[in-house]
Amino acid sequence: MSRPLHIVHTEASTGWGGQEIRILTEAQGMLERGHQVTLLCPREANIFSAARARQINVVDLPIGRKKPGGVLALRAWLKSQPADIINTHSSTDSWLAALAAATLKNPPPLIRTRHISAPVSKNASTRWLYRRATRHIVTTGEALRRQLIDANGFDPAHITSVPTGIDLSRFVPGDKWRARAQLGLPLDTPVIGIVATLRDWKGHSYLIDAFARMAASNALLLIVGDGPQLPKLKAQINGLAITEKILMPGNKENVTPWLQAMDVFVLPSYANEGVPQALLQAMACGLPVITTPVGSILEAVTQEETGLIVEPRQAEPLRFAIERLLRDAALRTRLGDAARSKALESFGIAAMLDKMEHVFYSAAGHG
Repeated sequence: MSRPLHIVHTEASTGWGGQEIRILTEAQGMLERGHQVTLLCPREANIFSAARARQINVVDLPIGRKKPGGVLALRAWLKSQPADIINTHSSTDSWLAALAAATLKNPPPLIRTRHISAPVSKNASTRWLYRRATRHIVTTGEALRRQLIDANGFDPAHITSVPTGIDLSRFVPGDKWRARAQLGLPLDTPVIGIVATLRDWKGHSYLIDAFARMAASNALLLIVGDGPQLPKLKAQINGLAITEKILMPGNKENVTPWLQAMDVFVLPSYANEGVPQALLQAMACGLPVITTPVGSILEAVTQEETGLIVEPRQAEPLRFAIERLLRDAALRTRLGDAARSKALESFGIAAMLDKMEHVFYSAAGHG
């Protein structure tokens, strides 16, 4: 059996979303498998306090911006602490870690995880980062992997797709009426829901527009999450005079009961997605889902089999899909059952950890 590794994660982002949750989930899983894990991030980052709460070793370093101080801090830490792998996650910490490692005599190999489908620059410095400074690239979906191969010309053998795994013992179908009673939601009202950070490209504004067009519906729209788009979305809701039909409870540590309370889950993203965790969580809870063909979403959702697919940035097709599901209980059941089966088959935590462990051991020269 290969020896345990010391895996070092870096994260420059101070926000909160699926990327940060994946890092923590993966870190906890590797700790349970006997590896040593350290997270390097700015103290002001949301992931810093979240890691501490999960008893993951976390170190405060000034790596939130692309500045020389971040390179020097990373270099000093890596020089003083033996590590087998550096796994970077955002652009800023990837650059800082690559430059710091380039100044060390025997640096640990760098693994770059790409969580989103935003294009990668084709300039010379970026080619150096991805082709020479990075030992291996991990993407959170096969479509993201193909994008780097086809658009950037990266070596296919240098890139592995490892979709995010979710806790299938936690995200399960539940008693809808009990969940609604627990959360104070109406028992006799159809509930359409989304769980996502309030970022522009998650498509909340299109969902709100679609919902506003459902004039005859007595449905409730449940928007779980927080983020930079909150003021804009509230202004949109007020302008459409539908405040009483929309509930925005903010971020929730445990989203399972909120998912279990829904009749339909919608994620109308128009950019930057891998395979979104919230979408997988909804599928694991047995919900019928409506989403878009963005990033690697189609690796989880097949049209008319495990969900409904609509074109992004269009409210009218979204409205039609929602109303179709609300009218057809049999279709909701069929799609929800198939969605759960897909999640159970392909998106558990163990599968993610197995693949990441293989990448780490191979990069470290132990596999």
